Amino acid sequence: QLITFFVETLIFHPKEEDKVVAYTKESKVKFNDPTCLLYKNRFWSLFSPGFRYVTCQSQNCSDRTPTIPFASSIDHNSLTVQDDYIFFKATTANRTKYYVSYRRNEFVLMKLPKYALPKDLQIISTDENEVFVAVQEWYQTDTYNLYQSDPQGVYYSIVLENVRSTKQPEENVLIDILEVRGVKGVFLANQKIDGKVTTLITYNKGRDWDYLTPPAIDMNGKPTNCKPPDCHLHLHLRWADNPYVSGTVHTKDTAPGLIMGAGNLGSQLVEYKEEMYITSDCGNTWRQVFEEEHHILYLDHGFSPLHIDEGHTWSTHNFTSTSVFVDGLLSEPGDETLVMTVFGHISFRSDWELVKVDFRPSFPRQCTEDDYDYWNLTNLQGNHCIMGQQRSFRKRKTTSWCIKGQSFTSVLTSSVCKCSSSDFFCHSSLCKNLSLICCRYRKVVSNVCEGGVDLQRYVFQHQCPLTAPRGLRVSIKGETVAVKPGEDVTFVVRQEQGDVVNTKYLVDLGDGFKAVYVNLTVTGEPIRHRYENPGIYRVFVKAENAAGHEETVLFVQVNSPLRALHLEVVPVIGVNQEVNLTAILLPQNPNLTVFYWWIGNNLQPLLSLDNFLVTQFSETGEVRVTVQASCGNSMLQDSKVIRVLDQFQVLPLKFTKHLDMYNPNIPEWREDIGLVVTRLLSEETNIPEETLLTVVKPGLPTTADLHVLLPSPKPKRKRSVPSDKIHFQIFFLLYLRKLPGRTVYAQMHNEKEQEMTSPVNHSEDTQNIIQGEEFIDDDVDSQTLGNTRGNFTFLYSPFAEYKIIFSL
Repeated sequence: QLITFFVETLIFHPKEEDKVVAYTKESKVKFNDPTCLLYKNRFWSLFSPGFRYVTCQSQNCSDRTPTIPFASSIDHNSLTVQDDYIFFKATTANRTKYYVSYRRNEFVLMKLPKYALPKDLQIISTDENEVFVAVQEWYQTDTYNLYQSDPQGVYYSIVLENVRSTKQPEENVLIDILEVRGVKGVFLANQKIDGKVTTLITYNKGRDWDYLTPPAIDMNGKPTNCKPPDCHLHLHLRWADNPYVSGTVHTKDTAPGLIMGAGNLGSQLVEYKEEMYITSDCGNTWRQVFEEEHHILYLDHGFSPLHIDEGHTWSTHNFTSTSVFVDGLLSEPGDETLVMTVFGHISFRSDWELVKVDFRPSFPRQCTEDDYDYWNLTNLQGNHCIMGQQRSFRKRKTTSWCIKGQSFTSVLTSSVCKCSSSDFFCHSSLCKNLSLICCRYRKVVSNVCEGGVDLQRYVFQHQCPLTAPRGLRVSIKGETVAVKPGEDVTFVVRQEQGDVVNTKYLVDLGDGFKAVYVNLTVTGEPIRHRYENPGIYRVFVKAENAAGHEETVLFVQVNSPLRALHLEVVPVIGVNQEVNLTAILLPQNPNLTVFYWWIGNNLQPLLSLDNFLVTQFSETGEVRVTVQASCGNSMLQDSKVIRVLDQFQVLPLKFTKHLDMYNPNIPEWREDIGLVVTRLLSEETNIPEETLLTVVKPGLPTTADLHVLLPSPKPKRKRSVPSDKIHFQIFFLLYLRKLPGRTVYAQMHNEKEQEMTSPVNHSEDTQNIIQGEEFIDDDVDSQTLGNTRGNFTFLYSPFAEYKIIFSL
């Protein structure tokens, strides 16, 4: 039949041989028959763009409005359909979630344990209404954990940890676990712990795992000297690190109990050893059959024509006259076939050589009932009731040379057992805040036991062995570590693992409060506290029992919200001269404030824990400096512009002690005094005001620096300035009176000092100024009052007398 599109992948229906689905390069799905049904009159598909999952009725697939069971987009190539289940994954915000649909119902998030955080998930088995998945968790690199689900595939419990894995070419992942065909519930797995790989077997779908029993003698009849618990049999299951080992264990549905594979005896699996071992009773007893790896092919329900006594004796036969490098073996379809094909190469450069071998003439007759024995399935503990039933299987007698044929059935008898505790699986629940393990039991889905014990009616609690506390944490409710003085703080102590009932908790909150608690993480009782003073407090918690102890620490910052920030800088600085940038902060929170400094247009700040920063500028011009102070949940900002010049002169200024009495040592007062002095000096010396800048320094006694800047070049006649030092004194009285809400002007006199004294002392006046009650208006363009030498705006207090002396 002519196909009008390019086929990328063909998928055959697992049960109906005349139906197939074809994938195209355009990510579309085609059917070979318009009536093709994959499952209950519905089919699944992925459509671009966005990789949406859609379904439609087969007769209406041309409809442009298909059903969208999952609204969001899903990960490309993540859709998997197996039996009654559909799986896919969806990744958003770098977090991957896995979804399942049971019997084509709505999609539900797969519920793995809380802290699994899977990096990858592989479907292992979906037989008998139960899902086995291998999950690579966040801490694993070359191993996966095996989980078992409820019938809907939603809830999962762990059954085996650290199953070995490898990533093959094209990103394919192989998990070293194998479902034994022919006997339900039997799995083989290779577990890797601390670099050591060992083979395990389970007969009840992961409820219990055991090592493989080693044979007592080798193929030559010599003792193996391999005895548990130090030595077991280990097999290469799905892959091997050694590229010359195929790593495949052979099982067959129509050959129950027959398992053959390559491996070795010892304490662990060795990659370069590939001795061949066989079992005919599903892993109870093993025999060595070869000392090196061989290709294996089952014919006639698991019968190998080159041996008829279950591998005890073997014969050799040459099928070609020349040697052939064997690439593999093939058999014709059908379980009863006795025809096989050997394919390989005569040389590495030759084409394939195929040799067809027909064993049918070698067997004279069909087997009869007298040609069979039977064997009972048992686990390694000798129990006959496995998965709730006793099963007996047929096997051909080693002395019978006959073929089984189409009428052969492997299961001879099957009888249901009464339920015992071993038929129930504990769906975990480790009560983290108790020293008990709570088990809510249920039967494995394929377990058919009846009567007897019914653990599903009860919740059992088993006492845990005393274990040391692990995963201890202390935090503040609300997940903050910065609080205010006097604020109520709630501490919460958590513990992830270990006994908690028999554990004592020593709590030290860092400010003198200490206490010992019991059952602290059981009840979840919070610890409430209040810190009265700012500071950094070290909160210490120690959990201790007879098995061990663990400690944890939390640093708490107690600080008041920031109210004021002022950036104090020298407004003029020379090129490549160091300048001190200082942030004045109220209130001061030592060791609690982080300062962010932005220089110019740089978006990357400099950080400091000190309120100052020393820097320099390499180019002339104006540079804006910005500082942010961050303390707890509050942040303030201030900004100033610095002029960077090549040349200027700095002259020191000093004042009489009268001014010190009214110096509150705050930036606003110093700026106002600097403006007054600059204007006064400009008027007294006839020097342009824009070329003078007075900077009053912090601290006492009151001092200042006068910056004399070079004027902008103008075509003016030069004014003669004496080269010797200029001395002048200015005496003036300030008459101040309190006028709230108005600008107060102070009149300057060069007359005789008037007898006036301040009615208030220094401390009272300073306190008033700090509280913001005595600030004046910022207007410096004041009007002249009377016959004065100059006028200025100034800070005022009740009547006071000032004598200010300027010296140059």
